[in-house]
Formats: sequence, structure tokens, C-alpha cells
Amino acid sequence: MKNTIFRLHLFVFLFLTLLSTVSAQDNVIVISGRVTDNETKQALAGVNVLIKGTVTGTVTDVQGNFSLKTKLKFPFTIAFSMVGFEPQEFEIKGTASNVQIALETQTLLGREVVVTASRVEESILKSPVAIEKLDIRAIKDSPAPGFYDALENVKGVQMTTSSLTFKVPNTRGFNIPNNFRFMQLVDGVDMQAATLGVPLGNAIGPTELDIASVEITPGAASALYGMNAINGMANLLTKSPFLHQGLSLYQKTGINHVDGIDHSTSVLTETAIRYARAYNNKFAFKINASYMQGTDWRSNTRTDQNPNSLNTANPNFPELSGNNNPAYDAWNKYGDENNNAVTISGVQYGGKNQTFLVRRTGYWERDIVSPKVDNLKFDAALHYKLNENAELSYGYRIGQMDGVFQRGNKIQLDNVVVQNHKLELKGSNYTIRTYASLENTGDSYNVKPMVDNLDITGGGSNSVWGGKFKTALQNELNNGTELATAMQLARQAADAGRAEPGTAEFNALQNTIRKINNWDHGAVIPGAPETGGAFLSQKSHLYHADAQYDFENKLKIFNLLVGADARVYEVIPDGNNFVDFSRPIDERTQPGGNNVYYKKFGAFAQATRTFFKDKLKVYGSLRVDYNPEFDPKVNPRIAAVYTLAEKHNFRASFQNGFRFPALFEAISYVNNGNVRRVGGLSYINEGLGYLDNSYTLASVNTFNAAVNQDVTAGLTATDAALKNRGLLEITSLSPTRPERINSFEVGYKSILLDNKLVIDIDAYTNEYDGFLGQVEVSVPQNNTVSVGTDEAVIAMLAANRNAQQTRYRVYTNAKNKYNNFGSSLGITYNFYKRFTISGNVNYNDIVTNKERDVFVTGFNTPNWTTNLSIGNREVAKNLGFNIVWRWQDSFLWESPLANGIVPAYQTFDAQVTYRLPQLKSTIKAGGSNIFNQRYIQYAAGPTIGGLYYVAITVDGLFNK
Repeated sequence: MKNTIFRLHLFVFLFLTLLSTVSAQDNVIVISGRVTDNETKQALAGVNVLIKGTVTGTVTDVQGNFSLKTKLKFPFTIAFSMVGFEPQEFEIKGTASNVQIALETQTLLGREVVVTASRVEESILKSPVAIEKLDIRAIKDSPAPGFYDALENVKGVQMTTSSLTFKVPNTRGFNIPNNFRFMQLVDGVDMQAATLGVPLGNAIGPTELDIASVEITPGAASALYGMNAINGMANLLTKSPFLHQGLSLYQKTGINHVDGIDHSTSVLTETAIRYARAYNNKFAFKINASYMQGTDWRSNTRTDQNPNSLNTANPNFPELSGNNNPAYDAWNKYGDENNNAVTISGVQYGGKNQTFLVRRTGYWERDIVSPKVDNLKFDAALHYKLNENAELSYGYRIGQMDGVFQRGNKIQLDNVVVQNHKLELKGSNYTIRTYASLENTGDSYNVKPMVDNLDITGGGSNSVWGGKFKTALQNELNNGTELATAMQLARQAADAGRAEPGTAEFNALQNTIRKINNWDHGAVIPGAPETGGAFLSQKSHLYHADAQYDFENKLKIFNLLVGADARVYEVIPDGNNFVDFSRPIDERTQPGGNNVYYKKFGAFAQATRTFFKDKLKVYGSLRVDYNPEFDPKVNPRIAAVYTLAEKHNFRASFQNGFRFPALFEAISYVNNGNVRRVGGLSYINEGLGYLDNSYTLASVNTFNAAVNQDVTAGLTATDAALKNRGLLEITSLSPTRPERINSFEVGYKSILLDNKLVIDIDAYTNEYDGFLGQVEVSVPQNNTVSVGTDEAVIAMLAANRNAQQTRYRVYTNAKNKYNNFGSSLGITYNFYKRFTISGNVNYNDIVTNKERDVFVTGFNTPNWTTNLSIGNREVAKNLGFNIVWRWQDSFLWESPLANGIVPAYQTFDAQVTYRLPQLKSTIKAGGSNIFNQRYIQYAAGPTIGGLYYVAITVDGLFNK
């Protein structure tokens, strides 16, 4: 497969080089001139100079001079642009040179140009769908510690922080830390890690010095971008080495954990370097490198998500509530989950045979996960202009990171490495691109099997541990010890001999388990019982190719944009997350075997036409996607933008989108604490029965509680089981199918008050059909009896003992349709000189269905969020500031790992910037959450506090 991709790269390179060597004419024209600031009359360095309709461009030197060559015929137009100044165009009519341009300081708002909404350049005011943009100036003015953190303040964006190194944005609901529904591109390259399946934040993305702008499209974008863009997308654009040359340096030093609650006060540092150079405006290269290290935010919330009032605890014994709950299941403790619930039956207490439900003791996340994180990034690119209309480039990007990743459980990421190779040919109206992404999870491990195997090694299996607990409990009760105290003493007796955090024994055992690449079967540890491992070893690949062509004005009736793409995931079986399904069931979990391939192909066309003297612009697009596992899917989008009185822009759009199951949702095969998480494709189910021969876990828990109560009342176990058989709910799942969305959006954007006020408002409604999620089910032991029969009911008697069942967590489609809706309002007002106030308020909600579904979808989105900022980039000469206030409502978080209310919170960010023009330097001092108001963003997530920093940037040294 690698050789095939290499040959594809080579073929594309040779073919496009040959295709693009034809020139328009032989005579070369040299255009030169000088650009100055109209107000100060000083030369402007770093101004972008571009011949419109071509890829030919340059940048002004320190004296404001520029020179470029072209073979175009007269007349043609040169465009001048620089952040902070009004763009200006100049028509070249003849051979006369020495062009003199004076740029005006830009005070007008809403002049941004975006490309993400329609895949072609257009004014942000006339985008057919909601879109937000952070340009270089907005990024520099943000008080956020880094440009990626600044996305949290963008209208409509909800940020989920798993680690300092790993943040994932989302828009318009159904948020999860591993967001399969939100796409992130960097210069057209999907930044997801192949088998982890999600972008690793900005861990392999651009550095602070190389980012040019960020465009975010909230809402469905699958009609143009295909899979993984059903909730929205972010497009990170980097600086061209032709337009941004020289040496740039960045150094940030900060501190966090200033309150010392989760960790002692810690230093965070980030260093970055960028160097770019162009030669004769024909060849250019750039190199970026950065390194960040610090102490991560810690997850240490002790919320009990299994209180004693639930039937999975002991509701008949009120004295076991609160801190005395033996079935305690904390957000950030592992080993105490439902799969480690142990039934202690036949206990003599109160003159009866009693049954109690207890959980294994487990370990806290802070004892298992290292807080030390770092992130090393490097990228390089070579650019060559074949002619006026074609630029060929090769880019290489690599990132190494640590951190914490949350899916159905926590993953300790350690030395994860992701690499990208990209080859691209770009013209004024077309792009052809191919890239490969290579993933290696390094020394990472799964926290859940780590804890389970620590517990098994120290205290034996659940049944062995439960036997010790029962004996000790009965002895204490016989001696007259009150129940709650007897439970605590029984736990101490059952835990005798287990490794305690911080000891040499614990560290040695953890290091051994983390190196064992088998979560299913045991491995002999010297001096300890047989146990399993926790090592996460994934080295899979992603291959992608895409192309698009813009007919521009070549068609008389309408403008037409067409494109196509293809993607192949090559999964190397690791025996834990992914396996070779051609193997017999009992041999699948051995590493190796045949690689597994997951493929997707797509093509789209978008037609646009203007009416009524360009006041109305209508868009129509159609996309077809095909995955060999499913039938082809068609995604249409229609949109219109109407401009009234040259200021008021009204937009409306409707689109239908599909999302193929992500790699993990489709073909995973993970054993995690006696619960196997499986993809939903039908062939995985063969011989296992979780789709067609299972009960829902929720009904099994209800059934067990009722049986235990009837046994306590005097019934035999068999009679109690048959009496309560109606409580068992047969799952009856269908094989996974693509998720579908129908999305309708309206919006309005305008510039008012003499071009000082921008208003942007949008509203949307979505309907999800076949929403993808997880349901936990129980299959009778070895799938040998059929659910619904007496034999199956008897088999489920011991379900809560894990003796006669096999449990699965299945990716499947919801049976109900789900509707969510919302609206956002953004306002920016330049109210006095350069003082600007801006803010946004966002509302999102979901319609509650009357009928209960097979699983909880997890809207996981606050109803209300808001951001408000005030700033002035030059309140005094070379001195600027910015302050941001952010607030969000409390909301319910639901996930396979943890459930509960996420409290409302508010934060203040602030920064002061001082520029040293003579030294080409900027000093920025600031902080996020400056009042250190501790908060969490999702259940079981880290507690985030204040981070304070000083950053120095030197930009454009040795720029000729």
C-alpha cells in the first residue's frame, strides 16, 4: 500500500509538472514599486503583493520596495494587502514601473474574505452559511495563551479541554471529547489521527508563528466536505513562504496550578522558530519547529454517579448512603465501574439472607496518569511556481505529544507521533492534492485495563475478591459491628496486599502492565498472579487524495465548481482496539494478522448564479459519497444570499448530510474490563450475538435488583428470575448504518453606523436520523441460548456476577429521530477611535422525545453561552490591550464513562501588548481565567484553573 501511494505521488507530480509548463507568452514583464503608510508616510515592510487571478506574488522588503515578474498581457491588476490596512488594487496598463502605493489604516469592519463556506473566495458578509474568522490581527490581540485556545471565544464554538495539549472544538450540540462530527483541516489536510479517529487538537498543527488565519463553519458542511463534517469544521490556514519571509522567534513562559490544589505551582514554556525564504519569486521554502512543556490540568472530581438510591447500589439500606456507599462510582476513579460490581449474596443480617452490591476499590486517575506533558512539532514545505497559474508544493508535518484522551474511557497518551506528507498543485482556479497520515501511539496505555489489572494482581478476580469481602463482612456483622463500618472493614480485608500508589511495588507493577500488549489474556508477572496488560499500540495509516476545479466565468449560465476525493484507512491489527476479523473468534485478540481497510469515495458539484444586478446569489450543490460497507449516499445543499441597500445581507440554506461511521464506530473490537466495545458492522457480530441475541444492560440491572429483593423475601433464585423475566428488554439491534442530518439555517449580517458596527445573527434547526451512539448489552454465556427463553432468563441470574453473560458496548443507531435547534448573535462595535467592543450570545437546545431510546444520545451542550470583549490595539503608542469575559450555563453531560451536571462557570482573560517596531518585536503579558475560578467542561474532565504568561515574538528578521 505504501508503494502504491508513493507511485501515486510520483505520477501526480510528473503529470502536473508537464501539464503546467506551457506559458502564455515569451516576454517577461518586471513590475516594481514601493508601498508606504499614508498616515505616517513611512515604508511598509511585509505587504502582500499579488497579481489577481494568478499565484504570482511577493512581499515588500524593509524599505517597502517590491519587484515581481510576469508574462501576462496588459492590462492586469495587482492587489496589495496587509493586516491592519485597507486592501488596495492597482491596474497595470503598460510597461511603466515604479508603482507608488499608500495604504490607509483599516478602521472598517467586516472586510474579511473567507474560502471555507463555499470552497472559493468570497466576502464573509455574503457567505451562504454562518462562518467565523480569526485573522492574524485577531489572533495577536487575543488574551488566550495560544491561537488555538482563542477558538473558545468564537461565536457558536464550544471547546472541550482534555489536556493542555489536546483541545477539541464543537458547534451546535452533541459534544464529545473525541468528536467524530467536527472536521479540522490544516491547509486542506485532515488532521485526524488515523485510528484514534479525531484531530489531536493542535498537537501536529501550525505553530504560533506560522498561522495566518482560522475559519470556522458551525453546522453541517458535509455537502461540500463529506464525512466527519456533520456538525461543522475548522480550517487552519498557514503563511505562504513567498509572502511571509525571514526568521521569526517566539518564546512563552507561564505558570499554572497557582493555588496548589491539584499540583504545586508549575512552569509552562513554549518555544517556536520559523524561517522562510523565496528566490526570484520562483522557489520558496519554510521551516517551523516548536516545543511546549508543562504540567497538565488534573482530573480529580469525586462525584458519585452511582448513589445509594439507584438499583445498582443498595437502596434498601439507607445507612449505606453518602460516604458509606459500598457501590461508590466516582467520576475520576477507575476500577469501580459497573463491570466491577460484585454481588455479595447470602449474608446473614437483620435475621434474613441479604444481598449487597459492592464495587472494587480501584484507583484514582491522578495516581495512574502522569501530569507532565510536552508537545514537539516540526514542519517544512517546498514551493515551486511552475508558471503564472501553477504552484507545486510538498509539505511534511510531524508532531509528538503527551496528554489524556477520553473515549469510553481515558487513554494516557505518551509519545504519540503523527506524521503527514502532502503533495499539492494549486492554480488560480484548481487544486489537486494527495496526502498520507501515519500514526504511532508510542508508549500510550489504556487507564481502565491498567486499573483492572492492578486490582486483579493485588486482590484477585472479582469472584475471589468478593469471597474475601463476604467472609470479612459476615465476621464483622457476627461480632455486632454496625453495617456501614462492617462494609469498610470488609473492604480493607479484601484489599489486603494490593499495591498502594507511590510505593516501589506499585510503580514496578504499573510499568510492567503498561508494556503488555494484551487486554484479554493474562501475562505472567514475576511474583504476582496472572494479569493482563494496558499497552496501546496503534500504527495505522490514512491515505487521501482530492481535487477541485472552478470553471469561474467560463460557463454563461452559471459558475460551476466540481471536485472529488478518495480516502483509505489502513488499520494494522493491534489485538486490542482493532483485530483481523478473518481469524476465528478465540484467536482475534492476538496482535498482527491481515491489515483491515476502510474506504470512502466522494464527488461534488456546486453551481452559483447571481440575479437582480448581483443582489441575489443562489447556490446549489450536490455531493455523492460511497463506502463499500454501505449504499451510496447523496447530499444536496441549496442556499441563497440577498443583499439589500448594499449593507444588509440575508442568507438561508438547507442541506442534507450523511456521516459514515468513524473507524472506531465501524470496526473496533476492544475488551475493556470484561466489556467488549464493538463496531456495528454486521460481519463483526457473526458468532457473537450482540445485535440479535442480547438484553440491554439497563434492563439486566433492573432485573437483578428485583431478583435480589425477591430472594431476600424468601423466593428461590429460579422462581425470582422467572417472576421478573418481563423486566429483561431484548435489544434487537440492526447493523450500523450512516447517520443522517437535515439542516436548515437562516442568517443576517450587516455593517451599520458608518461602517463601525457589525451585526451577525443566525438560527438553525437540525434533524438527526440514525444518530450513532453506544448501547451496553448482555449476551447469555457463549451465545448458546436464545434471549426470551426460560433458559436465557435462568442464565441471566448471575449476570451481575459476570458468570453467565458476555457484555458488549455496541456502536449502533438510535431508533428515534432527534431535533435540536439554536441561534447565535454576534456584535462588533468600533465605538471610539480604536476602542472595540465585541461579543456573542449563543443558545442551543434539543427537543425531548416522548419514547425512550435504546441509548442516551448525550446532547452535552449548555443552553446558553456568551463572550464579551473590549480592547484597543493601540491605546497609546505601540501599547494595546484586550479583556474577554466568558460565561456558560450548567448542563447535563452523558457519556459511557461518566454522567452528571457540569456546573455553570465564568472566566476572565486579559492581555497587554507592547510593540517594539525597531526590534521587530512584541511583548505580550496576560492570562486566561485570571481570577483562577476552577471549573470543568465535561463530566470526568480536568479541573481548569488560571494560566498566566509572558510571550515575546520577534518577527521578520533577515527579511530582504
